[in-house]
Amino acid sequence: MTQALTQYEVIYESLRSRRQRPVVPKGLDLVASRAGMLLSHRRNNLASLKAQATRVETHREHARTMSDGALDDALARQREIFMRGRQDRDAVCLALALTREAARRETGEEPYYVQLIGALALYHGRIIEMLTGEGKTLTGSIAAPLIAWQRRHLHVFTVNDYLASRDAVSRAALYKRCMLTVGAITQETDPGERASIYARNVIYGTPKQITADYLRDAIRMGQSHSPWSARQAMLQGAAGGGPLIPGLHAAMVDEADAVLIDEGVVPLIIARSRREDEMAKAYREAADLAGKLDEGPDFSIDHVHRRAELKRRGIDRLRAMFARLLSHGGEPIWRATRRGEELVRQALVARHCYINQHQYQIVEGKVIIVDEYTGRFLPDRSWEHGLHQAVEAKEGLEITADRETLARMSFQRFYRTYPFLCGMTGTAADAVAEMESVYSRPVTVIPTNRPVARAQWPMRAFRTSRDKWAAIVDSIEHVHQQGRPILVGTRSIASSELLSTLLQSRGLNHQVLNANFDKEEADFIARAGQGRSRTNSDHSAAITVATNMAGRGTDIKLDDAGRQAGGLHVLLTEMHSAKRVDRQFIGRSGRQGDPGSAQIFVSVEDDLFTKYMPRLAAVLRNRPGPAEFRNRGLLGTLFRLAQRRAEANDRRNRANVLRQDDWVDKHLPGVG
Repeated sequence: MTQALTQYEVIYESLRSRRQRPVVPKGLDLVASRAGMLLSHRRNNLASLKAQATRVETHREHARTMSDGALDDALARQREIFMRGRQDRDAVCLALALTREAARRETGEEPYYVQLIGALALYHGRIIEMLTGEGKTLTGSIAAPLIAWQRRHLHVFTVNDYLASRDAVSRAALYKRCMLTVGAITQETDPGERASIYARNVIYGTPKQITADYLRDAIRMGQSHSPWSARQAMLQGAAGGGPLIPGLHAAMVDEADAVLIDEGVVPLIIARSRREDEMAKAYREAADLAGKLDEGPDFSIDHVHRRAELKRRGIDRLRAMFARLLSHGGEPIWRATRRGEELVRQALVARHCYINQHQYQIVEGKVIIVDEYTGRFLPDRSWEHGLHQAVEAKEGLEITADRETLARMSFQRFYRTYPFLCGMTGTAADAVAEMESVYSRPVTVIPTNRPVARAQWPMRAFRTSRDKWAAIVDSIEHVHQQGRPILVGTRSIASSELLSTLLQSRGLNHQVLNANFDKEEADFIARAGQGRSRTNSDHSAAITVATNMAGRGTDIKLDDAGRQAGGLHVLLTEMHSAKRVDRQFIGRSGRQGDPGSAQIFVSVEDDLFTKYMPRLAAVLRNRPGPAEFRNRGLLGTLFRLAQRRAEANDRRNRANVLRQDDWVDKHLPGVG
């Protein structure tokens, strides 16, 4: 009987979460919503959080003198207060002081004053910006018990399985002391174990894993509107049993800019492959037709929006080619000229806007998507609306079967379904408006524990990529001779491989960290802060070439040699499409008051500039003059303008996903 009641409770909580239909306000409603949100959170602004952190500090010495038994009893009393919802500000400050002491005893790490400010901001439902190296993991782990006590289940989202597993293990002793259970959901987690892990108090996982399980529950529950009908639907299904996730209660998002903003543009889709792909031949024929058209006279490419537009000559040529295909046994689809033109446009987009080692890479004969923000492989994802098949046809690979969508949801919509949401990142301040309008979460910038000592060197701008790469290698060699460790950031796998070849030609030993070497990531990052050893001539300073995946969630720690030589030098080989990503990478240097420096190299042939300022790029590239521009201030302004245009385009894309979600909710409620 008890087990049945428990199962009904789980189903009830799951259904209650699904009844929430968050809608993003628009126009005047958006203005009113943001004003109301800021008003409701005004009591917990930075000044108030500092005052609360000072009150937490007053309990520090008393907590330190407690015996283990006394500390456990005090934690138990606070847990009871939070579970009953009777906590006031004094109780919150005392509870945080106790979890801080528990962290000191169980992990050997004692949070700084600024980490207390961050933990309080998280508890009050804010998105916090803490610079790289300021200890976000520890900050989140002392706030998590307070949230989990109050809300029963807390999902902690991070960017990859490695960090989810690492943090669940490293924080387990702290959570156990706070009378909480913890687990991690990863790609390797056995399906039979998932329900028991979701039943725990604190669950670490990636957005993909937890959102996919939430959608699988939706598929199994069908159109049920009551616990009884949902249970009957599940028992009649192949799997039986209850839902995996017992409702959405609270979420804490690590690396919030990546998870809430960058990932937000990608809807997660649960689909099943049809038995055979009837369109395979048509995709191959479309790829062949696209290769026969001439850019300019026949079609134009919008690289910013990744669209192809056929011109009159191109349409006439295509229709003639359709007729020849049909007369030689081509696919019947070419009789429908509009549909045929649509397939060719998709093939043109695949040919000109999706490039191997940039947007994807071929691994074991399959097209694997590469995350353009982090450089990581996304092996379980595919592009929608025939784009994935068009890329496969372009590369001459086996065409994977088109898939039937069973359920879909954007990450933006998923996170807005949580009654409580907070997050932390190193670069939230660059996305304040979006955090506030989409998620109704205020952003708080947490002061650093020590002043940032990193030196920002002037940007260097070149006419051609070739001149830029030559100067980059010269700069790396110069800094390397000083005995300093160097982290070089690239935007794509192809760029990291190119730079590796150039460094090899100079005899400069280095490590490459991109999606091809993701298993070695932790080891590479551990060595990335090593300077030249004075006692061992064979031990040179580390040179690490990386896409933006470089150790997100892990710190590059300097050894003594690296610190004495001047600290970590970060060199960006081009600007990213979002300033946040540049700041995230540069923030690897100068952590916790360490010395360091950073510099950005650009050329007018970089993708960012040619996509968002194409006419000016052509003028500057062809204008006579030296290889390197001397007016750095003007070029910096122009590149920042191109970056702002890219950011605006990305924001529009994310807004389109939200509108699509609202449409699906209204017209196809069973899909999401």
